[in-house]
Amino acid sequence: MKINLLILAILVACNPLHREGIRRLPPSSVGMDAQRLALIDSTAEASIAAGDVPGAVIGVVRGDALVYEKAFGNKSLVPEKEPMTVETLFDLASVSKCVGTTIAILQLVEKGQVRLVDPVHKYIPGFKPWKDELTGEEVTITVQDLLTHASGLDAGLPDVPGFVGQYGTNCPDSLIRWIATQSRRHFRPRTRQLYSCLNFITLQHILEQVTGERLCNYAQKHIFDVLGLQHTTYFPLYESAPYRPDLAPLCAPTEQLADGHVLKAEVHDPTARLVNGGNSGNAGVFSTVEDLAVISACLLNEGSLNGHRILSPLTVRQMFRIPESNAPEVARALGWDTYSLSPYTCGDIFNPATVRGHTGYTGTSLILDLETRTAVIILTNRVHPADDGSAARLRSTVASIVASAICR
Repeated sequence: MKINLLILAILVACNPLHREGIRRLPPSSVGMDAQRLALIDSTAEASIAAGDVPGAVIGVVRGDALVYEKAFGNKSLVPEKEPMTVETLFDLASVSKCVGTTIAILQLVEKGQVRLVDPVHKYIPGFKPWKDELTGEEVTITVQDLLTHASGLDAGLPDVPGFVGQYGTNCPDSLIRWIATQSRRHFRPRTRQLYSCLNFITLQHILEQVTGERLCNYAQKHIFDVLGLQHTTYFPLYESAPYRPDLAPLCAPTEQLADGHVLKAEVHDPTARLVNGGNSGNAGVFSTVEDLAVISACLLNEGSLNGHRILSPLTVRQMFRIPESNAPEVARALGWDTYSLSPYTCGDIFNPATVRGHTGYTGTSLILDLETRTAVIILTNRVHPADDGSAARLRSTVASIVASAICR
C-alpha cells in the first residue's frame, strides 16, 4: 500500500496539469506594508458606493506570492443580487490579448515556427500591404506590427450587426477575409499606433494556420493547463470548443442587452461573441484573481512557476521590451501597454519605465512592475447591468496604494 501511494504521489507531482496554485504570504514577509495595503478596502468600497462598479475582486502579487486578495460588493445585480467572491470568474475582455494570444504567439516564435519580422501574407494569402496612394509604394504588415498595434488596421469592425446580417454568426473565415482585403490601412506600418482588435484576431488566424489548432484549444493546452489553472478558459458558444459548463455559474455577468438577456459565460465583446463564437484573439478569456496571480507570478519569474515554464527568460524580456524598429510614437511592447499609453491605470508612483499592463473593456486590468516584481490585478464587471460604469479611478488609486506599500 505504501509503495502504491508513493507511486501515486510521484505521478501527481510529475503531471503538468497538477495544480499547485500560488503561495499566499503576509505582506510583511515580502517587504510590503500590510496597513498600507489595507487602504485598498476603502478605495474599492468608495468606487462601489459611487456606482462606478457593482463589485470587484482585487489581488496583489509580489515575487511569486499572492499577498492581498479580497472581494467587494456584488457579482450580480440582475436578474438577482449575488455577493462577489474571490472565486468569481470575470470576462477579461482585452486582457485576453496578453494572457492568451500574446503568450501563444511568442511560444511559436520560440519554436521557430513564426518570426516577428514575417509578413502577415506569409500565413494569410492575399493579406494586403499598406500602399502609398501618391507613389504606389507598398509596405508589408508584419507579425510584430500586429503585436504592437503599429499595423494601421481599423480599430475594429465598423458595423458588427451589419456584418452578421451579411455573413451570419460564427463566421471567422469571413472576418479574416474582410480584414485581409477590406480593412483600411491607415498609415505606413511602424510609424504610428492605432489600437486595434483586428490585429489580434489576425494573430489568432496566424496561430491557427501554423498549429492546426483553434486558439482556445491551443491556449488551454499550452498555457492554462501547463500552469495548472483550474478556472481559466475561453467561453465560446459552440460545441466544438472546450466549453466549461461547470465554470459558468461562477462567472460574473456583464451587460443586460436590449432584449433583457444578461450576458453570463458569454464574451461581452460583440465581434468575439457574434462573429468568432468566443474563440477570438482579441477577447474571450475568463479567469479568476488566483489564476491571474499565477500567470503574473510566472511572468515576473521570467516565464516559470512551480517548475512549469510557458516562456523562456529571454522571451519574457523581449515581450516587455519596446521594439526599436518602431517609431517613438508607437511606444508599445509586444502585446502589452506601457506607462505612456496607460498612465492612469498604473497610478502615480510606479516607475514609468518598468510598468507594463493592459485593461479590458469590461472593467478588468492587470499591471506588472518589472522593477519591484509586483503585480496589481483588478477585476470588475463595470458594464453590469448597463454599460455606464467606470473602473478608471479605482485602477489608478489602487496602483498608487500598492506602490506606496513597497518597503523593500
